[in-house]
Amino acid sequence: MNRTLNLHKNLLIFGIPILIIGMMIILAKSSFFTTNPNTLSIGITFDLLLTVPIIYFMLIRKTNIPKTSVVPFLIIVMIICSIILPVQNQYYLNLFKTWIFPIVELSIVSYVIYNLTKAIKLYRLNKGENVDFFTTLKNTCYEILPKNLVIPVVTEIAVFYYGFIYWKKRKINENEFSYHKDSGTISLLIAIIFIVAIETVVLHILLQKWNVTVAWILTFLSIYSGIQLLGFLKSMSKRPIFIKDDKLYLRYGIMNETTIDLKSIDSIEISSKDLERNTETRKLSFLGELESHNIIIRLKQVNELTGLYGIKHKYKNLALHIDKKNEFMTRINNALQQWV
Repeated sequence: MNRTLNLHKNLLIFGIPILIIGMMIILAKSSFFTTNPNTLSIGITFDLLLTVPIIYFMLIRKTNIPKTSVVPFLIIVMIICSIILPVQNQYYLNLFKTWIFPIVELSIVSYVIYNLTKAIKLYRLNKGENVDFFTTLKNTCYEILPKNLVIPVVTEIAVFYYGFIYWKKRKINENEFSYHKDSGTISLLIAIIFIVAIETVVLHILLQKWNVTVAWILTFLSIYSGIQLLGFLKSMSKRPIFIKDDKLYLRYGIMNETTIDLKSIDSIEISSKDLERNTETRKLSFLGELESHNIIIRLKQVNELTGLYGIKHKYKNLALHIDKKNEFMTRINNALQQWV
């Protein structure tokens, strides 16, 4: 029933603007336009650039669709308007592109920055309550950005935040567990960052003799990769694994994360044995076989692991490393006793 209602709502939200756009396209290709191009071009321009976006905004304002989706919608109708109208009849379209659209863009960017700033302030106020920056940022961006853009935008912001802003040592609380101290991952990532730095300098010197532009492009990409690795590395100590209520929150910095209902755990064991590689078995670490594990969690049903840039993987068995594995096992088993 709810699916049917949502389908009808989406048909209404997108159907009405598409219907108006379709009518404008037909009108622009009709004989009426040929006889009255100046008058009709003004009407078509105003309908596509003002009427359609306003109707779309009114239809989505009380839904979960981000208000910022008006901008890509506006870009689409601008492109359509540019295609269907002759160049000599695009005077008002060009005025809109020059004066109105930049103001709309600036307003949306200001709105996004304002909400992100508010989210960061909220995070700082609630630091004592262990509010997670990455999670807070995601929740805020889901309210103001198109869904497909959220994870890439959040990841880029988080890389710089953890890499350059968040230097204070993160205290591990009673229900939290670190996973980076004894796994060797920190040493591996630091080594990779040094290798990238050395290779960047060498490659830049060599490529500069051939093509200066290419040399600087590759240097920029290498520096950007190094910044990302630094952000990934530092996020590991800032986002511990923790148990809260009836859920186990597993994180591997900002690279991988998943949430497990404790009642869905079939078994959990301390083990470093190699796992059979299949579609049901995953590692929490994004380094895969390069990092060892000491805990294996087996679930009753398939769960989902969210990786970098929102890439999702299904799993039923999950291997991970916990620094205090015995304490972790004790807490999990005590929590599981409630479901026996």
